[in-house]
Amino acid sequence: MIDRIRAGVTRWTVTVPLLALVALALTWGRSLPGAAVAVVAAFLAGAVLAAVHHAEVIAHRVGEPFGSLVLAVAVTIIEVALIVTLMAGAPVKNATLARDTVFAAVMITCNGILGLSILLTALRHRIAVFNAEGTGAAFATIATLATLSLVLPTFTTSTPGPQFNTAQLTFAAVASLGLYGLFVATQTLRHRDYFLQVTAEGELLDEDDHGELPSSRTALTSLGLLAVALVAVVGLAKVVSPTIESAVADAGLPASVVGVVIALLVLLPETIAALRAAAGNRVQTSLNLALGSALASIGLTVPAVAVASLWLSGPLVLGLGPTHMVLLALTVAIGTLTVIPRRATPLQGAVHLSVLAAYLVLAVSP
Repeated sequence: MIDRIRAGVTRWTVTVPLLALVALALTWGRSLPGAAVAVVAAFLAGAVLAAVHHAEVIAHRVGEPFGSLVLAVAVTIIEVALIVTLMAGAPVKNATLARDTVFAAVMITCNGILGLSILLTALRHRIAVFNAEGTGAAFATIATLATLSLVLPTFTTSTPGPQFNTAQLTFAAVASLGLYGLFVATQTLRHRDYFLQVTAEGELLDEDDHGELPSSRTALTSLGLLAVALVAVVGLAKVVSPTIESAVADAGLPASVVGVVIALLVLLPETIAALRAAAGNRVQTSLNLALGSALASIGLTVPAVAVASLWLSGPLVLGLGPTHMVLLALTVAIGTLTVIPRRATPLQGAVHLSVLAAYLVLAVSP
C-alpha cells in the first residue's frame, strides 16, 4: 500500500510539471478570459508543489547546504528572466519593477520565510537552534548588497532621480556578482560547516538521518524536472501577470504591488520547502533557503538588469524611498539581534513577521 502511494506521488510530480509546461506553451503571449486564468493558476500551484518535491529529493541526495543553494539559484535565475522580459515589454512602465521585486524578495525571505520558520520550529521544540556563523555571514552580505544596490541610488547626484549612472551601475553589478560568488564559495567550500544544522549543545549534524539516500539517477531526474517545474512556475506567473496588473489598477493600488505579487509567486517553492524543513526541526535548512534566496535575488538580478539596460530604452530606477529604507534598516537590525544568540523563541519569529506585515500594509496603502 505504501509503495502504491509513493508510486502515485512520483507519477504526479512527473506529470504535473510537464502538463504545466504544455499549458505555458498554449497560453504564452495570449489574452486569457477569467476561466482560463483560473486553469493556469491551478497548473501554477501544481508546478510549485512539484518543484518543492524535486528540490527536496536533490537536497537529500547532495546534502546541506548544496540542496538549499540549488533551489534558491534555480528560482532566482528564472525570476531574473521574468523581470527582464517584463521590462523589455514596457521599459518605461516597468522602470521600477526590478527594484520592487528585489526589495519584496528581501522582505519576504528575511522576515516572512525566516519568521515563519523560527516561529514554527520554536512552537514545536520550544526554541529554534541554528548556526550563527553562517547565518550571520549571510545577513551581513544581504545588508551590504541591499545598501549598495538599493539605498545608494537614492543619494547619488550625477543622474536625476534615484538612479545610477553607467559607472555606478557597473560597480554595483560587479560588486553584487562578486560578493554573491564569494558567499557561495564560503557556503559550499571553505566554511560549509557554518551552514549545517547544530544541536542545542552546539554539535554539528552533518549527515541526513531521515531516510535512505535517493540514487544518482533519481536525483538527476529530479534536477531536470525541477528545472521544468520552475520554468513553468515563472512562465505561468508571466501569463497571469496582465490579469494581476489589471486587478491592481482596478483596485486603485500602487503599481509596486505588482512586484510584491510576482515575488510572492516565485518564492512559493522556497517558502513551502523552508516550512517543511522547519517542521522537521531543521531550521538551519530553512534559514539557508530564506537568506540564500535573498542573496541570489540581489546578486543575480542587479547584474542582469545592468546588462539589460544597455538595450532597454527606459530608465532603470533602483533607489528605495524613505519608508522602504526604514523597513530595510529595521530588518537588518532585528535580524542581527536574532542571529547573535544562536537560538530564537517564538517572539523573534513574531517580530520578523510583524515587519513583513508592515511592509505589505504600506505597499497597499503607502
